[in-house]
Amino acid sequence: MSNMGNLPRHSLTVSATEAAKNFGSILTEVRERGAEYVVEHRGKAVARISPEENRRLTLREFAEIVRNKTIPSPGEEYLRAVEEGIAYFNRPEVPADPWER
Repeated sequence: MSNMGNLPRHSLTVSATEAAKNFGSILTEVRERGAEYVVEHRGKAVARISPEENRRLTLREFAEIVRNKTIPSPGEEYLRAVEEGIAYFNRPEVPADPWER
């Protein structure tokens, strides 16, 4: 997904009637292009249609959280379980000995 949330958005203004008639295409524009619409009723803004902000952390942001210790430190048992999980998922897909299971 692109970083549309970091870019300034230009709002397009539509009447409530126009929004109702073209709701499907408005949603397509919002989803695919990050467009934002302000819906007016009798000349007053009453609603805004904009992309949902799905916040995902980058690895750098996650590392910063861990570095600043804004989350509790995990215990030794948890760390061992994580290491075992990593080792399990990093194992070769085909065993060195094809007869080994």
